[in-house]
Amino acid sequence: MREFTTQLLVEATGHRNATELLMQRFRASPDHVAFEVREPDAAITDPWRQVTTRQFVDEVRALAKGFIAVGLQPGESLAIMSPTRYEWALADMAAWFAGAVVVPIYETSAAPQVTAILSDAAVRLAIAGTAEHALLLEQGFEQAGTPCLGIWTMDARPGADLDDLVLRGAGISDSAVEERRLLADLGSVATIVYTSGTTAAPKGALITHGNFVGQVLNVAAAYTEVVREGGNTIIFLPMAHVLARGLQLTCLANGMRIAHLSDPRDVVPALGALKPTFLVVVPRVLQKIQASAEAAARKKHLGPVWASAQRTAVAWGRFAEARDADPAARAPLGLRVRHALFDRLFYARLRKLVGGRLDYLLSGAAALDAELSLFFRGLGLPVIEGYGLTETTAPLTGNMPGSIKAGSVGVPMPGTTVRLSDRGEVLARGVGVFAGYRRPADNTDAFTDGFFRTGDLGELDELGRLTLKGRIKDVIVTAGGKTVSPAIWEGYVEGDPLVAHAVMVGEGKPYLGGLVLLDPESVAAWAEREGIADLAGVRIPDDGGAVQVDDARLLTAIGKAVSAANAKIAGSEQVRRFVLLLADLSEANGFVTPTMKLKRGAFTQRARHIVDNLYADQRSQA
Repeated sequence: MREFTTQLLVEATGHRNATELLMQRFRASPDHVAFEVREPDAAITDPWRQVTTRQFVDEVRALAKGFIAVGLQPGESLAIMSPTRYEWALADMAAWFAGAVVVPIYETSAAPQVTAILSDAAVRLAIAGTAEHALLLEQGFEQAGTPCLGIWTMDARPGADLDDLVLRGAGISDSAVEERRLLADLGSVATIVYTSGTTAAPKGALITHGNFVGQVLNVAAAYTEVVREGGNTIIFLPMAHVLARGLQLTCLANGMRIAHLSDPRDVVPALGALKPTFLVVVPRVLQKIQASAEAAARKKHLGPVWASAQRTAVAWGRFAEARDADPAARAPLGLRVRHALFDRLFYARLRKLVGGRLDYLLSGAAALDAELSLFFRGLGLPVIEGYGLTETTAPLTGNMPGSIKAGSVGVPMPGTTVRLSDRGEVLARGVGVFAGYRRPADNTDAFTDGFFRTGDLGELDELGRLTLKGRIKDVIVTAGGKTVSPAIWEGYVEGDPLVAHAVMVGEGKPYLGGLVLLDPESVAAWAEREGIADLAGVRIPDDGGAVQVDDARLLTAIGKAVSAANAKIAGSEQVRRFVLLLADLSEANGFVTPTMKLKRGAFTQRARHIVDNLYADQRSQA
């Protein structure tokens, strides 16, 4: 199949712009609790303050008045640089109420990135999360030479925080704000989001109010089992990411409570207090939950029992997939007995650990290992995997409740067409596809025949479900002329909890090699479980580069994952030698994006001496 279209479910008529998603909810149910807010310095398990839709609208209006009072004009750009928190949502919506265009900046962005964004987007006013962010923004405005109306912080800062901004707007009338709110239409630019740049320099994507409204209405209509009044979630993705903002709008428009967390490590403790009905996660979070469960079982000397429970969960996940296609299907008696036993021993406890109310987990940002997806479905926590980009206003495709296929990223979102080019590139057209890049030169090769070129390779099955096969720019051509897409092998290896990233190399080389980046936290936990007091050489380098790890025990452990990955693919696509590496994988080091995707080009360039040694140094493992 070369093309598949999912018909639009809901027209955007009746919505002047994205603010109407909030206002319609406000008019229908003003006293519904829209947010749960953690008080400063409060423990995760302490009660969270509840904010109703009415209270949120009042706060949004008050802040929008402040923006108007200090001189922000309709259509001008306002930047937000902060960790994920309630005030991010407040500033985002208030900017739209004031008729402005929002420019998100990741809280981890380096000074040159901040300067480049402020300059390119002609930002006039900025909101900072902390005093440190405010200083970065101030320096950025100076470097960019851009006139600035001011910088205000979310943290308390006398004379320069959000409270001060609200006071400045006290003389602006509600009608003035309402006039500003209604200026933008569905074709107006709502936000300029700069791509994270895994393969190239960041580009400013122009996302319209119509993109947001179309996505929110149709995602809600397609996922009624997930998006339902009375449900709730925790957003811990960066709010600068378009997926987090789309998720927030969907919840606001449909009566779902939202809590924000800036540190993903706080999520597990918060689950028991907030009891979400669904979560949006990245695959790495799921891997760590699985690894933690295994570690807990081993501590109780139940390692072999857990291994059997894990196999049973995967088998039950496969049966559940079969039952989607044939509701009359019945699991074999032995599988039913084992599943019931392990549900009492393990599965029910894991469901309770994540709050006890989770209906679904939604996974994106990176490929999800099919067996991991089956495992969670076998636990009773089905994972809906999807796929999207900044340029598609987040979700482009997604699995549907009742039709989840592990390893696939699902069918096109309602109102969307996915087409495959002759070379297998995924092309997209639909309600979420953006208006283009801010710089005209960036649009030169971005579209073909009205379709956005994603740069990803894929396949469509007979039901229109998309399976990703890697990035076009990542394709490797060996010295023998063999063309290989590395994503499949990399995905299999990254399924091991010890592995943070796997990178296949071999361009112009006689055979394929692999760079396996270890996850320091997982390695430490593994060493503790194995009773290994010290792992020689396992130290993160402090020079910004990568260091090779030669510990025989780790090489043996990862070697099993590499062998298992090789066994699942053709011989010509197998990795013959690999090395283990440790590196600083923070965004500040330039190796990863804010959503923790590896920047292959930047990493392989910095590790080129290791790649060269891979083909000459006998320390690399065959």
